[in-house]
Parts: sequence; C-alpha cells; structure tokens
Amino acid sequence: MTPSRLSLTIDLDRAGHQIGDLMLRWSDNSNPLGYHPVPVISIRGGAGPVLLVLGGTHGDEFEGPAAILRLAARLPPEDLSGQLILMPAFNGPAVAASSRISPLDGQNLNRAFPGHADGGPTAMLAHFVEQELMPRCDAVIDLHSGGKASFFAPSALVTHTADAGHFDRNMGLARAFGLPLVWRLGAHNDNRSVNGAAERQGVAMIAAELGGGGGVGPGITDQAEAGLLGCLRHLGMMAGSPEPVAPRMVEIADPQDTLFAPADGLFDRACRAGQDVRAGDVAGTLRFIGEPARPAQALTFPNDGFVLAHTCRGMVRRGEMLALVVRDVAET
Repeated sequence: MTPSRLSLTIDLDRAGHQIGDLMLRWSDNSNPLGYHPVPVISIRGGAGPVLLVLGGTHGDEFEGPAAILRLAARLPPEDLSGQLILMPAFNGPAVAASSRISPLDGQNLNRAFPGHADGGPTAMLAHFVEQELMPRCDAVIDLHSGGKASFFAPSALVTHTADAGHFDRNMGLARAFGLPLVWRLGAHNDNRSVNGAAERQGVAMIAAELGGGGGVGPGITDQAEAGLLGCLRHLGMMAGSPEPVAPRMVEIADPQDTLFAPADGLFDRACRAGQDVRAGDVAGTLRFIGEPARPAQALTFPNDGFVLAHTCRGMVRRGEMLALVVRDVAET
C-alpha cells in the first residue's frame, strides 16, 4: 500500500477528546506553502468498536455536519466504549466554499474512491479515508443531503453487497439509524463512492440522505443526531438499545424511471420527495420564461414509483434531474 501524503495533527491511538486537522498539503495560489485544513475529532473511551462518521463529503450539504458537531459537543469519552472519529467537513475546501465539488481541482469527492496517494487533493482525501482510516474501523457512516440543488426524503443508504453477512451488518446500522426509509444501493450504484470503499474494505457502512436545499433543516438534523446515537447504541459503544424500526426499502430499478428535463426552462414543480406516483401522473410543467409565447410542456412520470428526491432549482437545463424515482424492493 502506498502511504498517504496527508498527515494528522492528533494521535488516533490516544485516549480522550482530541480536536485537530488532517493536513491537506496542496500548493496553489490560495495557500502556496501551508495546508488546507480538514477538521478531525477523536473521542476515545474504553475498549470497544471504532466508528468513523463523515460529513461534508459534498461541501453544500450541511445537515450532516451540524449533527456531527452536536454529537461531538455532547459526548464525553468516559461515556463511550470504543472510539468515535468524526470528520464534519471531510471535503474541507468544498465546505469552506459551500460548493458540491472541491474548488482546488473541480472534483467530486464521492466519485473519487479509491483515490490515489499521489493524485490531486480530492484523490488524496479519498485514498486517506479508504486506505488509512477504514482499515482501523468497525463501521462507517457518511451523512449527505441534497445540497443546494435538490431535496431528498430522509433515508439511510445501504450497499447490497455480494457477501450476505456484510449486507446484514449494513442493514443493522440502517435500522439503528431509525429513519423510516432505506435506499438499497444495487446494480446502479457507483462504486467510486464512500459506500463502494467500505464494501472493498469489508467494513459495515451506511450513508444517509437528509433533506437538502442548502441550509440546515432543524427537524431533519434532529433525526440525524438521534440516528447517530442509535448507531452508537447498536454497536455497543453507548448504553441502551436503539428504537426498533421496520423501514420501507426502495432501490433504483430502472434509471429511466427518473424524470429529466427535456429542454431548458422554468420547472413549475407539482411533485414532492416522499410521494408515491403512477405512470402518467404530472410531475410539473416546463415553462419558457424567455419565450412567453411558447406553449408550456406538461411533464409526466414514465412509470409507477416513489419520488426519492426532487430538484430545488427553478431554472433547469436539458438533462437535469427533476425527480429521482425508485421502486419498492423486499429486504431479502
């Protein structure tokens, strides 16, 4: 394994509560001789599992980082069996810019795994987490939302791994997180994600989609904080047991179920995330604000399904996702 060029300012083997940086050294005009900080918090108590929690993988998604910082402020090491490694701004430069992608290289961190030790800044971050952090962890949680562009029905994401035991561990985390919806990542999943990295490393893992819109939704952030505590209890890292939940499970069965913009225009949305739809139902109307005389175009769903997410944009371009549609699947 090629060693990472990145280094930590804290010692993950030390007990107690530590706050420091992952030092992302990348010489550019904004910071030619220093480093770009990626905050890292370690809370290590007695013997027990190690849980890595990531937020800010995309820099315009803030419910997850808020929930992580709440957890860091409330959890003393003496209440913890094991270690909690928190990275509330995994893509630090992107979070600082409120940008989905890194301003350093224009790359999407959740499409950069397994990364490369000698790559650009995004590739180096991906490599550090997959090769340096995940091997020391028993479980990983990666908190997302729809960012500025979209809104998701709150859901836990589990990879449908070929190893049935690994999938069961993923589902255990998902149930403990406590959301009523589970998005199973199957054949149409992108293995360049954190989920793909965890599958390669054999580590139990969930992601979560937590609303969106570019701010911090208080109710959904409350759910995320409660979900993290539920996972700590499920792993035996805190006293108590998580509340049992029997979630609805959905999956992308056919990418063509999703509705995309057929032209540039103003999307007058009529659907919402969390809604069951039938083929032919109207999702919204595409209006042509620059060409008022041009007839508006009603957009309908091509198939039955469940709207997992919708765009938050008014003006859309041809090819943009307007409504992400999934179908129900059985857990087995």
